[in-house]
Formats: sequence, C-alpha cells, structure tokens
Amino acid sequence: MRIIVAIRQVQPSSDELILCPQCDLLVALPPLSTGTKAVCSRCSTILNTRWEEPRKRPIGYALSALFMLLLANIFPFINMRVAGFGNEIKLINIPQVMLEENYTSMATLFMLLVQLIPAFCMLAIILLCSKARMPLALKEWMAKMLFQFKTWCMVEVFLAGVLVSFVKLMAYGDIGIGSSFVPYCLFCLLQVRAFQCIDRRWLWQDIEPAPRLDRPLTTGRTGMSQGLRFCRCCTAILPAEMTHCPRCHTKGYVRRRNSLQWTLALLVTSVMLYIPANLMPIMVTEALGNKMNSTIMAGVILLWGEGSYPVAIVIFIASIMVPSLKMLAIGWLCWDANGKGKKRDDSERMHLIYEVVEFVGRWSMIDVFVIAVLSALVHIGLLMSVYPATGALLFALVVILTMFAAMTFDPRLSWDRANETIKKEPPRDGKQ
Repeated sequence: MRIIVAIRQVQPSSDELILCPQCDLLVALPPLSTGTKAVCSRCSTILNTRWEEPRKRPIGYALSALFMLLLANIFPFINMRVAGFGNEIKLINIPQVMLEENYTSMATLFMLLVQLIPAFCMLAIILLCSKARMPLALKEWMAKMLFQFKTWCMVEVFLAGVLVSFVKLMAYGDIGIGSSFVPYCLFCLLQVRAFQCIDRRWLWQDIEPAPRLDRPLTTGRTGMSQGLRFCRCCTAILPAEMTHCPRCHTKGYVRRRNSLQWTLALLVTSVMLYIPANLMPIMVTEALGNKMNSTIMAGVILLWGEGSYPVAIVIFIASIMVPSLKMLAIGWLCWDANGKGKKRDDSERMHLIYEVVEFVGRWSMIDVFVIAVLSALVHIGLLMSVYPATGALLFALVVILTMFAAMTFDPRLSWDRANETIKKEPPRDGKQ
C-alpha cells in the first residue's frame, strides 16, 4: 500500500479536513487512489485509507472469520496423552472447565477477549458495511463499540499462548492438534484482515455526514489554536466549546479531562498489583498427589533449564520485561507531558514511545492464556492436573490496568510542549 503525506496548504472544503488524533495538527487529505493511505506530515499517524471494494472486502473477511470461529468451537482443539491416559478439549471447553473449578474471573476474561468480543466485532462489520436496515442510534452504537473493542480482541495473543503451551506440555506427554486448530488459525488471520480493511473516517461518513463548520480553517496549525477539537469516536472536527458531538453523541473536550491524573492513578494501581503478581504463584501443578506452585519467573527458569530457550525468552519478555518497561514508559510520558522534561522538542520521541506502549501492552496476556490452556487440558484423573492460582488473576489485572492507562493518556499533551513555528496555546490538561 502506498503512503501519501497529507500536507496541502490550500483552502479545501471541510469534508477534506481532519485533525490528527495524535498531534492535533489540522491537515487536508489529498485525493487517494485505491490501495493508498494518507498519513500526518507531523507525526506519521495514519489518517485515512482507501481500499478497493470498501464494503465487499471487510464483509467477506468478517463472514469467513465467523464461519472459522464456528468450526473452531465445534471440533476438538488440542489433545494430550500421558502414560496411556488421554484428554482432548474443544475451544468452548476451556472456560467451562475453569467455571467448574470456580475460576469464574479467568473464564470470563477468556470468553470476552478470545470469543465474544471478536465475534461481536465481526458481526458489527458485516451489519455496518452491508448497510443493513437498522435504527440510526443502533448503527452509531455498533460503530462506537467496534472501534472501542478492537484493542480488546486478543485472538492472536491467545494463539501465541497456545503455541507456548505446546512447548510446556511436551515435557509431560504427547501433544496433538485437533481438527479445529487450523480453522482457529484462519479465524485469527481473517479477523485481523477484516479490521485492516475498515477505515474509521469512511465508516462514519457512510453512517452519517460530519457536521459542517461555518468558520475559516487554516491547515498546518493545531486545532486548539483555532478553537477546534477532534471527536475521538467519529473523527469529526468540532468547535472547542461543543462538548457533545452531534454525529456520534460522544462527550469530549479539547484535551481529555484529567488525563494525567487518571493515567497516574491506573499506573500506581498496576504497580501495586504487579509486585504480588510476581511473588504469588500463578499456576499449581498436581502430580500423583503432590502439589507444586509456580511463579512467572519460576516458569521461565524451568523452561530455560529444559532447553526451551526461545519459549523462555518469549515468556520473559512478554511477562517480565514488557509490563515493567511499559509502566516505566507511561510514567515517563506523564512526566514529560506535565512539563517536567528538560527538552521541549522531543515530541517525536515521546510519540514513538506512546505508540510502542499501545502496541505491546496486550501481548503480556500470553502467560494468562497459557495457564488457561494448561488448566483446561491437563486434567488426567489423579495422574496430573493444572490449576490457575491467584497470581494469574493479579497479573491479568496488571495487563488490563496498564492498557487502560495507555488509553487514558492524551498523546497531544506531549505535542503541546513542542517548540515549533506553529502558533498554539499553552498546554491545558483537560480544559477547554
């Protein structure tokens, strides 16, 4: 796909204008040919994408993904044999086993992040792109939920966790894949592709035109300096004093209100939970009546000692390094956005850190999904059983809280401090 930088300085119509959601720069979108995308000239954020067959492609991918998910739940997923005893599970059995063992919270997380939310998003894409007859309010609600839930679709993270669990289970017995494993892999690829083919701006324009502005606008300047704000839900450009978007009815401000306070509160809470999550066992293995507790670091050491170096490194990076570095990075972002940083021209570096934090945070759930697979599959009578422990739930909460912390942080606060030639007002955290 070719990239076109949106930087025109002519006076375009309001339909061609967009405020960058990351740096607040007002840019004019250039004409896009099929297979191209426009990016912000200041921070390189993707602003608009034009796909060939913008309706048929996402509908086709989403329909195929839902069919693959159905197949993945009908047939056996993976199986295991230990000392002549065998066990196999279906995908739908994983939360059922955890519910039977009174691990309701873990079962709920699995169902939401791996099955229900991805299925809802695929269904929403089909209904919205096919222009199904629905009340306008229902279309708006589905579009809101689609883009809010996108981050919480962890199908590919779960699949990586399954592959890691294979390596762990090989030490105990023979592992095989069932007839639904390949359909689930296809579901993972198809749902990712369906999301890629959906452009937020195009979808909202298809639902309802953006509200018109009756004031002159200047491209190449920030929205805040012109008394404008960006609707983070539907991408509409609105007057700064308008707190409710007339198109999607979402409440918003020039900058997220109390962004730094919320981010720091979530960050401190995640740090407080991260310490016991690493000290307490995340998994209990019961073999021939003997119970063995395992912490995150103990699991990494065990895999390393067994010679599974790549898997040990993956678990160490995803479960130890990524959460720690993510919390440090979020703290650094808040420190810089609050005006404590020494440099005022390092907004590009802060923006890169923010993008990395947003991308890698969800992958820390690998260890939680590994435990879910092991606890569902390794139930072979008195011979061997695996159960999740309190540390697994605490670690899952750490990942979720750090994801929320990244979401509540307003990246435009870092750009407000940039020493540029663009005239702008002083940073106003959460104020109009």
